[in-house]
Formats: sequence, C-alpha cells, structure tokens
Amino acid sequence: MTYQELWRPLTAVYDQREAQSVARMVLEMRFGLTLADVLCGQMPDECDLRPIQQRLLAGEPVQYVIGEAEFGGRRFRVAPGVLIPRPETYELCLWVREVMSRCEVRGTRYEERILDIGTGSGCIACTLAAELPEAEVTAWDISEEALAIARENARRTHVHVLFEQADILDPRLIAASPQNRYQVIVSNPPYICQKEQATMERHVLDHEPHLALFVPDDDPLLFYRAIARYASLSLTPGGSLYFEINPLYATELSALLSAMSYHDIALKNDQFGKPRMIKATR
Repeated sequence: MTYQELWRPLTAVYDQREAQSVARMVLEMRFGLTLADVLCGQMPDECDLRPIQQRLLAGEPVQYVIGEAEFGGRRFRVAPGVLIPRPETYELCLWVREVMSRCEVRGTRYEERILDIGTGSGCIACTLAAELPEAEVTAWDISEEALAIARENARRTHVHVLFEQADILDPRLIAASPQNRYQVIVSNPPYICQKEQATMERHVLDHEPHLALFVPDDDPLLFYRAIARYASLSLTPGGSLYFEINPLYATELSALLSAMSYHDIALKNDQFGKPRMIKATR
C-alpha cells in the first residue's frame, strides 16, 4: 500500500487535508516513519495498514486506532474509556504553569499542591507534574478504567501523581473536604449539553465517552458548581480554581463563581478566539 492508497479512501470520512494528516499521524506515531521516509518510498506492510484503514473508514478517531495522542509534546495512551486530549486543554495547563511559576514560593509544601478533578487520561495532571516538578499533584476520576490509563500515562511521562477514585457529585465528598489543602484546583469537567449533540462530529459522538462529555440540558453548570463548592473549602487562602469551559456558558459561570465569593475572575480565550478557560481566586 502506498501513501496515496492509505489516505485517498479516507476522504470518504475527512476532507483531503485531514485525510492526509490522519495518514501521516498513523505512519509517524504507529510506525515511526517521517514524511521524508514516506516520500522516499518507505511504507509498512499492507497487512499492518489495512485493519487500521478499515477502522478509520468506520469513523473511529485516529487516536483510538493507534492508541496514542500527542499533548503538549508528550505522548499519552488513550482508549475509548477516556477523552482524547485537545490542544485547548494544554492551553489551560500553560495558564496554570504561567501563574504558578510567577508565584513566590512561601515555604510550606501544601502551597504547592495541585488537584485535577476528572482527570480522564491524566493529561492535565501528568503535564503539570512534569512542568511544575516542585508541585505535589493529585488527580481524581470516577472511572476505574480512566484511572488505569492515567496511571500508565504517569509512568510513560516519568512523573509521580497520586490517583484516587472520587465522585465530585457525591455530597459525602464535600462533607469530608480538607481545609486549606491545595494551592490550585483544575478541571476539564463534562460541559456539553445533550441538545448540542446535533452539531457534534460523528466520530466524537459515536466513540468518545459520554460520561466525560455531557451534562443535562437543564443544568449545564452541574459539575462547575460542585467543584467550586469543594474548592471553596479545600483551596488555601488566595488559591486558584481553573476550569476549561463551554464558551456558551462563560457569562453564567462567571456569575456563579462571583456569587460563591470567588474574586479576580478572569476569562481567557483559546487559540481560536473562544472563551475556553476561566480562573477564579478564593
């Protein structure tokens, strides 16, 4: 199979540029071939490529097909039990890193503790542990499958993260919340309303975990409210709460955080100019 024979059928699922990009991702990440290698005629055996091509033609995301996704220059294992990491989420990590790197270290270790709620693949937790090596990072998820993948990604990225199974919607968690434990709490929680499914790409809707994607139409801030409530008890004085957000509800979320006595609330646009992140201070 040639490079053209790999990508041309994929135009049934993607436009031409995307089809070529997906094919190159397969060749580079799965088989270690650069574009220069491919242009020189190096290609894997057809028996290795044909099953991959068939899965891609069925609409399965390329990251699940090859079992990896790139995030912030690192490779993370992914599977259908976790969301595929997005570049916008790495922008959230960069914001946390930027602010924490500016902060003066005040000597007590709890002021360097970070909690990632709803960690999924562990991409946020592992990235912050790698890029802020002095911090102690804890990560929660409700899914044991996700936690198993996240633990593997911590090993892959050579970082230490404490992974724990926890449900932020469980009221017992709020009741048992530790006082003044974390300097930063960060989360990319489920934030897509059920009614938005009609506008979503099929490969996302059909393959990525709905548990990590969707919230009820009548309560789009469900997870933000629960996390903000927990953070109000568990952040150190002056500690920060960071969220990836649904741009449709940026104004409502800002109002919610203000009503919960957070201050210095700041929205930040992603690379596409959409309000995708918010920061609030306890």
